[in-house]
Amino acid sequence: LRRAARTALVDLRELRPGAATELLLAHWRGLVVRRPDSPCLELPARPLAELLTRLPASRAQRFRAKLRKIDALGIEARPVPAEEVPAAIRTLLALHRRQWQGRKVTPEHLRPRFRDHLVRSVTTMVRTGDAQLTAYRLDGETVAVDLTLLSQRLAGGYLYGADPALRERKADVATMLLRTASELAAEDGRETLSLLRGTEPYKSHWRPDTVVNQRLLLSTRRTAPLLWLRTAHVTARAQAATWLHAHREKPPTRG
Repeated sequence: LRRAARTALVDLRELRPGAATELLLAHWRGLVVRRPDSPCLELPARPLAELLTRLPASRAQRFRAKLRKIDALGIEARPVPAEEVPAAIRTLLALHRRQWQGRKVTPEHLRPRFRDHLVRSVTTMVRTGDAQLTAYRLDGETVAVDLTLLSQRLAGGYLYGADPALRERKADVATMLLRTASELAAEDGRETLSLLRGTEPYKSHWRPDTVVNQRLLLSTRRTAPLLWLRTAHVTARAQAATWLHAHREKPPTRG
């Protein structure tokens, strides 16, 4: 990183508080700027049955009914072994494309380079225990594939693809995936189940805690102008986003 910083700005994104990357700060001989990045929602690492106790009784009962519906349909969840990861990643992305058809989707998720990146990285991560790819089958067909990232202290749901037909059969996909992720999080002494970036309304049902990721900008004195330029850009974008959010939420005045 020091070598890179001789001619470029080091911009590290989405660092969870306590990340190993923070160790850099004690050794960095140069300039550092810290800025907030994306909010993430987190739950304690507990099986879903225990997470349901966080909810009001009526809402917990609705989620139990959703779980019974999933079980009644006969959906089976199976961890994907490392040798089957390439095929499962292709299925995940195909299902992801179908579930977002007609809606705004992250363009990168549809590009061949993203597929190739997932195949390379996830194959290794599954083999080393740093990820689990779960395939869900119904009537002999794969109807969903989900990627969960694992560390010693945390499990986080990263990306999934699900057949839109599941919705027609009244299967709640988010609840199905959360059950698997919560079981993984509760294993091996992990502390946290992270719902990762974003504050989508369906996540808030579970009364999660909000943790804000950090962004670290590192430079040498030679590349300091790049640091100040990027810092000004980041600050301006944050201020613009705050202004837009405030004006979208503001009710219209009567004329």
